[in-house]
Order: sequence, then structure tokens, then C-alpha cells
Amino acid sequence: MPPLVAVVGPTGIGKTAVAIELAQRLNGEIVGADSRQVYREMEIGTAKPTRAEQAAVPHRLIDVVAPNEPFSLAMYYDAATDAIADITRRGKLPLLVGGTGQYLQAVLEGWQIPRVAPNWARRAAWEAQAATEGVATLYAHLALIDPLAAQGIMPNNLRRIIRALEVYAVTGRPISERQTKVPPPYRITTLWLDVERDQLYPRLDARVERMMGLGLLQEVTSLVERGYDWSLPAMSSLGYREWQPYFMGEATVAACVERLKFNTHNFVRKQTSWFKRLPKLQRISAEGDVLWKALAAYHT
Repeated sequence: MPPLVAVVGPTGIGKTAVAIELAQRLNGEIVGADSRQVYREMEIGTAKPTRAEQAAVPHRLIDVVAPNEPFSLAMYYDAATDAIADITRRGKLPLLVGGTGQYLQAVLEGWQIPRVAPNWARRAAWEAQAATEGVATLYAHLALIDPLAAQGIMPNNLRRIIRALEVYAVTGRPISERQTKVPPPYRITTLWLDVERDQLYPRLDARVERMMGLGLLQEVTSLVERGYDWSLPAMSSLGYREWQPYFMGEATVAACVERLKFNTHNFVRKQTSWFKRLPKLQRISAEGDVLWKALAAYHT
């Protein structure tokens, strides 16, 4: 089977730099696995690869849609698997690179994703119910109609709870029945870059400060001025939602920066639970000569 390499790891670990070096050494191309980098106009807060980095090695699944356009897991899966197949056909090595666990797991395990179109009116009604009665009410309902799906969803993950309820409402069948897996036709190597948390957290804090220096607040201001609503998935993602209180006149810049640092720490802890479930996993310290260690793991 042809090879497929996944380069995964927490936010701020240095996946992009390592993946570019691997691609250059191994005649590869990069397929993004980041649910925020698919949005155009959002460069700094998503830590999107720079133009120079994208010029060094071809990148796919970056700048796919506008912040107010829908982009589902099914859309990502189709685009990513098509890109991987195309890269393979041309005799190059596909590298799946990112930190969005659901995207990674879907591609590497071959999820068969339910093809049910979003119903925005129904979703808005569930969101309103969650706002008044609490997310726990929706989660309890999901546990009644599809206990297997509920077991795999965090009780506070409103977006995934609503999606499971939506599939049931449209099809009359639980989403768990439709989430089968067909292993992809590739020889997979998953390289998990990681360091101890006491080493990572200072890096993350410094990363937030660099983003501020690059103009993160100005980027968010531009998005708000363009009319992108805070309820959009793009605007409610890490790096952007933390600024809503500032624009509402309820928080200072300094307070939003501290909230972003706190939320980033929390986010990387959640990422770890996804990475542990990925197939053909090789954990690599992100200290020292990371490229050499990654190459050694790939050739093992």
C-alpha cells in the first residue's frame, strides 16, 4: 500500500516547520488538518502557514471558505481524501498535518460520515433551548435516543450534540448506526510531536504575545467590521471568541489576552485525548533534532 504520513501535535508545537522539512526530504505535499485554517481572512489567530511556507511546499485545505460559509466534517473528509489520492497518484508522499483531532481521526480511520445536510432553523431552535435550559438537557435527550453516540461526545460539546440530534431527526435512525469505518488504502505512520506541559505552556503564552505583535486584535477588528457574527463557527473558535467581551465593552485587551492564554492551555489538554486514539502512533519529543527523529520513525 502507498504511504500516508500524519504529523500531529498540540497547538504551538511546531508541526508546520517539521512537516515542511519532511516534505522537502521525502518529495511530499501537505494536506491541512486544521478546522480553523480552512477560513480565509483569518491568518494570525489560526497560525496559518505563511506565504513563504506555503510556497516552499504545496499545501492543500487552507483558505477554502469565507468565515461565514459552512464547512462540515463531511466536506473536509471528501476534500482531504481527494487531495491525498491525487498526491499519491502523482508519485508524491501525502503528509496530513494539523491538530484537529476529529479531522485526523476521520481520515486516518476512514469514517463513513452521514450525508445529512444541515438544517439551520432546527439548529437555531436547539441552540436557543440550550441557552435557556442548558446543554445538559440536549445531551440527556441524545443519551435517550442514541446512547452510543452520547458516550463518544463530551456533555458540553453543543455542536456535536446538535449534529447527532439533527441526523436522528432527519433520518429517524441514530447517528451511531451510520458512523462506520472503512480503513483507508494507505500504509499509515502517525508522528505525534509533543513535550511536557511545563515546557509547552510557556511556549503557548509566548505564541499569544507574538500574535498580538503581528496584529491579532487588528485582524479580529477587521472581521467584526466586515460583519462576521460571533455565532459563526469561525468566529467562535479559539483565538477569536476570546475577543467578544472586548468588543462588547465588557473586558480590556489585557484581560482578553489572558483569557486566550488560559483557553489555549485548556485546548491542548483536550487535543491530547484525540491524539491518543489515532492509528499507527509514534510519539516524538519536540525537543532537539525533531526532523531526524521524525525521519527515523518514518523509516522504521
